[in-house]
Amino acid sequence: MSPEALQAVAPQTIPKIAPMFRLQWEDAQDAHVLLYPEGMVKLGASAGEILKRCNGRLDVAGIIAELKAQYPGADLEADVYRFLEVAYAQGWLRSVG
Repeated sequence: MSPEALQAVAPQTIPKIAPMFRLQWEDAQDAHVLLYPEGMVKLGASAGEILKRCNGRLDVAGIIAELKAQYPGADLEADVYRFLEVAYAQGWLRSVG
């Protein structure tokens, strides 16, 4: 994916999983997965934690605040923004409002 394909994500952006995707825990994969009509994306633990919070109610700043509360001392802000940019570029997320 080219850097031009990435969408800038602002702290006030409110992400929500796009309608054609569904996030769920998959015991067989021992991971969160993102299901879509043509298949499935197995997510790493951090990606699953981020996408669980992309519910259309929290803005990016709120998602980061929740993650910092869950993982105190973790320097995760840049990684969250980078993941969200990629998720938008992949079409997994839409912005509310």
